[in-house]
Amino acid sequence: MPTTTAAQRREQERVKYDAFIRSCPTNQLLDRLSDKWVSLVVAALSNGPMRYSDLGRKLAGVSPKMLTQTLRSLERDGILTRTVTPSVPVRVDYELTELGASLAQLMTAVKAWAETHIEEVHEARDRYDAEAESQPQK
Repeated sequence: MPTTTAAQRREQERVKYDAFIRSCPTNQLLDRLSDKWVSLVVAALSNGPMRYSDLGRKLAGVSPKMLTQTLRSLERDGILTRTVTPSVPVRVDYELTELGASLAQLMTAVKAWAETHIEEVHEARDRYDAEAESQPQK
């Protein structure tokens, strides 16, 4: 086993969690967190626990398969907990963990920003598209 110098070990540690490196676990986590359904699930749960069916109604357009996949990935990452209550039918509730609650602050802020600034984005898109149409084709 080759010996490494202190400088080499420091460099290895520095690179270890660099989100700009594709293979870095933080890069992979950012990929998951940037998913539209993840941000909407986390934002929805920021107000408290919800049942699966309530989440499905709240998140317009999400398929049951996508909702299930999203919830499982968030549970695996420690962002939420899943509680099954035996009843007829079975009751399944989802709730943010402490880690998830800290993420919810960011996600709800991004959601609020999008809701506040969507008109400005539409205007910018319209300007861009108009300029692109007026430019000669290359």
